[in-house]
Amino acid sequence: MTGRLKYTCSIAMGPIDQLVEIAKTAEEVGFDSIALPDSLFFMEKAAADYPYTPDGSRMWNEDTPWVDPLIAAGAMGAVTTKLRFYTNVLKLGSRNPLLLARQVGSVANLTNNRFGFGVGIGWAPEEFEWCGVPYKRRGARVDEMIDVIKLVLAGGMVEFHGEFFDFDRLQMSPAPSEPVPFYVGGHTDVALRRAARIGDGWTSAMMTGDQLAETITKLNELRAEYGRADQPFEFQAVCIDKFGVDGHRRLAEIGVTDNIVIPWVFDGLGFDAPLDKKQDSLKRFADTYIHSGWQDK
Repeated sequence: MTGRLKYTCSIAMGPIDQLVEIAKTAEEVGFDSIALPDSLFFMEKAAADYPYTPDGSRMWNEDTPWVDPLIAAGAMGAVTTKLRFYTNVLKLGSRNPLLLARQVGSVANLTNNRFGFGVGIGWAPEEFEWCGVPYKRRGARVDEMIDVIKLVLAGGMVEFHGEFFDFDRLQMSPAPSEPVPFYVGGHTDVALRRAARIGDGWTSAMMTGDQLAETITKLNELRAEYGRADQPFEFQAVCIDKFGVDGHRRLAEIGVTDNIVIPWVFDGLGFDAPLDKKQDSLKRFADTYIHSGWQDK
């Protein structure tokens, strides 16, 4: 183990009126971050399979609650002082990079640089087409979007002339006082190469420990290939088979730096469990893993 394993609480698919209090409790008990998922809408009929379940089915339905992750980060950031937030992951493909740059910069400033931008492409053709964006060539489009957002967030008067986006000199003020970290999601070879090439970290969907170990090895090889092996890099993981102190120790050993968890689900509660039960789960998890001292042994 080369560093302290961080702990992030995911607030996926939970009632949105609980989020502010969950953030306050997560900070009080010692969590490092909140992971903010993204879903634009539920289409009654999906043209593509969901890529992160064995049978392609979605794990939610039309009544599952979602909140815009950037708005949630602003609301939760207002009631905390140390807790960090990152999108996990925001689907870039269906959105506009200049509008996103304005939003991301605002959240970074309002939270005093406690925001990380987790990005992905998006899997559903409907999210692209119904938002007025072509589904074809989405990967190349997203690569250019990342270039645009990073350029604008760096501050100053900038211009961009690319294949998909083109604008003359402009400036968004204030720029964040520190660079916003970009965390790249995805399991495909193209996604891993994108993370190794331009990311400050990589974030997984649900994976086994063995799959994570293999992927982290691959990412480290790619980072070396791109001459970035010595740069700081986060490995944010959602692991489905490594539990207990021994399981968490194993995650740290294979290179995971940030363990994304949902404590109330581990306690057998549903996503819609009452707030007080979720707060109890957060405290119990923190006592067991964050404050137990296992990382010092």
